[in-house]
Amino acid sequence: MTDETTDLQIDDNDFVTTPPPRKWWRRKRLLVPIAIVAGFVLLFLGLRTPDTDRDAMIAKYGNPNGVTLFARGPAGQSIHYRDQGCRTCPPMVLLHGANASLHTWEPLVRQLGADYRIVTLDLPGHGLTGATPDGDYSATGMINAVDVVAAELGLERFILGGNSMGGGISWRYALARPDRVEALLLLNAAGMPPRAGERAPSSNIGFRIMRYGVGRWLAGQITPRALVKSSLEQSVSNQAVVTEEAVDRYWELLRFPGNRQATAKRATLPREPEMAAAFGDVQAPVLVLFGKEDRIINPSAAQSFKERKPAAKVVLLDGIGHLPMEEAPEATAAAIRAFLSELPVRAD
Repeated sequence: MTDETTDLQIDDNDFVTTPPPRKWWRRKRLLVPIAIVAGFVLLFLGLRTPDTDRDAMIAKYGNPNGVTLFARGPAGQSIHYRDQGCRTCPPMVLLHGANASLHTWEPLVRQLGADYRIVTLDLPGHGLTGATPDGDYSATGMINAVDVVAAELGLERFILGGNSMGGGISWRYALARPDRVEALLLLNAAGMPPRAGERAPSSNIGFRIMRYGVGRWLAGQITPRALVKSSLEQSVSNQAVVTEEAVDRYWELLRFPGNRQATAKRATLPREPEMAAAFGDVQAPVLVLFGKEDRIINPSAAQSFKERKPAAKVVLLDGIGHLPMEEAPEATAAAIRAFLSELPVRAD
C-alpha cells in the first residue's frame, strides 16, 4: 500500500492579519482631546463666579442711615462716598487700599467721629463706585476722584489719610495739591521701593495671582470666596477681624460690576518708583504709621519715608499687620489724635 503525501504550498501572506478599518481609531483620537477640552469648559463654567447685582449691593452696602451718596465727576465718574462725624469739626478724608472699600474705615470713624468730620470714598474700580467711564485707575484717576468728592462737599482744605494703595495716593495728592492738605496720615502706605538687600514681602495669594497675565484673566472670571478669605487672613495679624461678614463684604464688592476688570488693569500700570524721591517735597506735616507684622508692605518702608522727610512722625504698632485701622482702631486713633494735637493751629 502506497502512502500518498500531499505537498502543502504555504504562502507567507497566509499569516498576515488584515488590519481592521482605521476609521474608529481615528475618531477616538479626535474624541479624546475634544472630551478634555469639554471637561475644562464645564469645569470653568462650574467654577465661574459672576458679578454681583449692582442694585442689590447698593442696598446691602450703601449708607445704613439714609440715602447712599454718589458724587458726579466731569469725566462721568460716579464716586460713592460717606460724610460722617462732627459736622462743624475739621474735615478728614480717608482713602482705602487695593481691593478694599470705604468700609475699612468704619472702626476709625467710630473712634474719631466725635472730633472730626470724616469723609470716606470708594476709589475708582472699588466698592460701590465700580468701573468709571474714563477707565482711569492710575494715581491721577484716583486723585481726580478725591477732587470730585471734595468739590461735592465744598472742602477746600482737609486732613488727608490713606492705607496701602490709598496711602500712596494720599502723598501723591499732597504733592499735586499742596494747598489743600492740612496734614497727611500714612497707614502702611505704599510707594517706597524696597531697601537695599531687603527681601520682598510674602504678600497674599490674591496679590500674587495678579502678577501674571493668566492669573489676571482668571481672577476676572473665577473668584472663589475661599480665595478672598485666605487673602484677608494673610494680610492681617489680628485674625479677629476676619469675620464671615467681612469676608462676604470683600468678596461681594470685589465682584461689583467692573471692579475685577479694573483690578486687572491697575495691576499692569507702571509703579513709577522714581516718585519716591519726591516725597521729601511734601509740605504738609506727616504721620507714618505701620503695623510691625505687615506682610504686604515691609514695615521698613516707614524708615524710607522718614529718611526722605526727617520731620515726619513715625509710629510702629506691635502685633499688627497691614490694616491697623481695622486691627487696632483704638491704638491707631490714639496715634492720630496725638499727632494732630501737636500741629500748630492755622490762623485762617
